[in-house]
Parts: sequence; C-alpha cells; structure tokens
Amino acid sequence: MTLRRNLPDLLSLTAAVALSRYLFRSHVLYDLDSVNFALAMKRFDPGVFQAHPPGYYLYARIGRLIDLVFHNPNLSLVVLSVLASCALVILIYQFAFEWFGRPSARFASLLFLFSPLGWFHGTVALTYIVGAFCSALFGYLCWRLYSGQQAFLVPAGVALGFAAGIRPSELLFLAPLYLFSMGRPNLKRLLLASTVLLITILAWFVPMILASGGLKPYFGALFALWKMVPGKKTVFNSSPAYTVARAFTILFIYLLTFGAAAFAPIAEKIRTSQVDARKIRFTLVWIIPALCFFTFIYLVFINSGYLLLLIAPGCLWLGFWAAEWYANARLRKPLKLAIIVACAAVNALIFLEAPLYCSYRSVVKFQAELRNIQTTIPRFGPQSSTLIVSFDSHFLGFRHAGYYLPQYHVLEYPEVNMGHGIQAFTMYGRDTRLVSRLPGPYQRFVIYPLPAQGKQFNVYLAKVIAKLPARNIQITKLDGHTYVSGPVSDLPFLFPKLGPAPK
Repeated sequence: MTLRRNLPDLLSLTAAVALSRYLFRSHVLYDLDSVNFALAMKRFDPGVFQAHPPGYYLYARIGRLIDLVFHNPNLSLVVLSVLASCALVILIYQFAFEWFGRPSARFASLLFLFSPLGWFHGTVALTYIVGAFCSALFGYLCWRLYSGQQAFLVPAGVALGFAAGIRPSELLFLAPLYLFSMGRPNLKRLLLASTVLLITILAWFVPMILASGGLKPYFGALFALWKMVPGKKTVFNSSPAYTVARAFTILFIYLLTFGAAAFAPIAEKIRTSQVDARKIRFTLVWIIPALCFFTFIYLVFINSGYLLLLIAPGCLWLGFWAAEWYANARLRKPLKLAIIVACAAVNALIFLEAPLYCSYRSVVKFQAELRNIQTTIPRFGPQSSTLIVSFDSHFLGFRHAGYYLPQYHVLEYPEVNMGHGIQAFTMYGRDTRLVSRLPGPYQRFVIYPLPAQGKQFNVYLAKVIAKLPARNIQITKLDGHTYVSGPVSDLPFLFPKLGPAPK
C-alpha cells in the first residue's frame, strides 16, 4: 500500500534525475581518473594506473559489461553514473520516508535532484556517485539491522563488500557502522558478519590480484602512489595549517553539494529534540569516520566527490529540516513555494555556470579545448617522427594525450619511482607501459599543452621550458594554448635518469 502511494513520487523523481543527468552528460572522458577507468575496461593493470591503485575493480568490470552495449567507454561509464543517481534518489526517498515521513522524503529527494555536486557527478565517468549509492544502500540495510531486523545482517555485509569493490576506501569509512548496527557484541553474529564480508571481498579481490599480476605488483603500485600523493600531507607529517585547510575545504564542499539548501539548519534552527536519538547516533557513526579521514589524512578540492559518500545522510536531515520549515514557517504558501523555486534555481545555476571544475560550463569548455588540441597536434609532425611529452595533470595531461591521440607515442613528465627504479609512463595505442629509456627512434618532440588561462599551469610550463636549451626549442601559441617543440636529442635535459632512445 505504501509503495503504491509513493510510486508517483518515485517515478517522477527518478525520471527527473535520469533526464537532468543524461541531457548534461559529458561527451569525453573528463578527468584524468576517467581515462584511467576507460583504460582499465580494456586491460586492467593498477601497476601502470589502468586504473590507478587501488584499482576500483568492480567499477571497471561493470563499466566493461555496459560497454558491450554502447561500445563507447565514456558513454558506458556515464550511463553507470546516471543509473547510480536514479537508484540513489529512490534510496534517499525511501530512507527519509521511513525516518521522517512523506514531506521530508520529497524534500530530501529534491535536494539530491538539485545538488550541484551530485548533479555533476551524475554526468561524468567517475566512481563517486556510484560510491554514494553504495553508501546509501549499505546505510539503509544497516538501519534495518540496527532496528532489530537480524535478517539484514547478511545483506548489509554483502553490500559493504560490494562497496569496497567499487571504492576500496568505503570499507574503512563504513565498517564502523556495520559493527555499530549489530548492537551488543555477539560472537555468532560477528563470525557470520565477518564470513559474509570476507567471502564478498574475496569474490572480487582474488580476480583483481590475478589480473594485476600478483600481490607484489599490486601493493607495490599502491604504496608507491601513497608515497607520491596522499602520504605527503597527513596530520602526522605536515603542519597544522594543512589540517585546518582540509576542514575548510570540507565546509566548502558541503556548500557546493547542497547549495542554497545548505542553510536549511539555520532557517529551522536545527530542531532535533523531538527526533529519535537513535537516528542521531546512527547518523554520527555513519559520517564521522570519513570526516575524520578527510580532515586529518587526505583531501584536495579536485577530489570533492569523496564527500558524496555522505550525501545520503545529508539529504535525509536537510530534507527533514526543510520540511519542518515548510510546515512551521509563518509565511504564505505562495511565498514558501517561491523560496523553494529560487533555491532550486540557485543550485541549478551553480551547476551550470560556477567557475569551478565541477560545473557544466567547465565540462563544455574542456571538451572544446580537447578537440582543438586533437586537431592541432598533428601540425607539429606525423606520428612516425614525433613524440608527445605531457604532464601529470587532471585535465589535458598525459592520460588525455595518450587516449585521444592513440596514434602517437606519449611520454609523461616527470620520471617516477614505482619501486623498480626510475622509470617513465608511456602510452601508445591506448595502452600504458613503464619504460626505463626514452622511446624511439623519433626526430622531434612536442609538449602537449596544459589548460588555457591557468596561471599555475603557465608557471609550471615556464619551469619546464627553462630546463631545455633555448636555442633549439620553438614556442607556438595557438587558440590560447602554448605548444613547445624541439629535437628529441634535447629530451635528456627533461629525463636525465632515463636511458637513451634506441637508434
């Protein structure tokens, strides 16, 4: 009976989410990681970042299955994001309905529909919105378990193991909620839960390790990446300023996720006195582990999608406060509706036009830049005699150069140490390798341009150019991009630890 009454809401919300995400979908692999996932669909190898460690094995394999239909890796992964968004709005509605009733469920679902960050991640080929769905599903199953329905112990364990296969970090962030939901310690329940979780994880972990070439290559790449990026600025080896900066970043991401609705607690003065304290405790256990990690260990703004792990509990409570405001505010109904429409319009405007990486405007701009570079690079020489040098950049870097110019040999700057000595990443034919000598034989190189109108990119490029003999290089500016070219014989100035190219 409840399902029949809620069906019109669910159908309309699901249709709205599907349409809004698909119409604004990205038409190219937008981010560095998006390319990694597309490459992993063809050949899974975390050792060369196909995909980057820890691999995201189930995500890559599900994308590969969908690609049997579309034969377009970007579209396949975007479709996966759209499907996850649709499933997520259903879960948010159902969860909020059981906790707070229909008005709160409607508001919670609308918050997700118009969430700028949630909207963006429903349109691109990244794991975050799929991870958000996994978190919501697991949270819902854990709530049923916490409410005394022991039959949900096994489904919750399977959901957690599956979530870890999509984004392995979710095991760390969500496992405390599983333990909390079991109630008082019981050896039988703990043994059953551990067994279910272990079997589910092994079901994808073993194939992943086999595809990676064994435990040593897999964990070697994982530890190398940790040392290169996240491990450098944790609370244990950096100044307190970094921790404060991460805390402010989390606050900004919260505002970006919910837009105008982020201020709902102020409007309603956060009334929780009449709310079941169990729901508050449950929510805190759900969100605190991730918040602690992102505050004290690792978070950068370009990875704002990490926080979508918590979008479901955020929508639940903000939807509740919004519904309370709507019911209690001493305003005429037309004015209340006008405020709601205005808030939705603000959020839509943030998604469409914000000067941030996570807006539709930025996606469209990136797509135009990428296509422009694709047509310009061949002017600097044919693939038979020209080597492309590119940088480790989220946008217009090594991965985009190698994926969208597969006929060229692409070499990444700078060299890296992945545990096998100093090497460099190369791509050719949309496949990645690590090499200890310069690719060849080639006559000239061209540096793949970084995004236009980026001051930090210009500064970085200037430092790279300064390493090259000025008499030999040519600098060409076309359509706002800077192209640097020169003889391959000068590349040892950029790659001093690589062996010479074969003759």
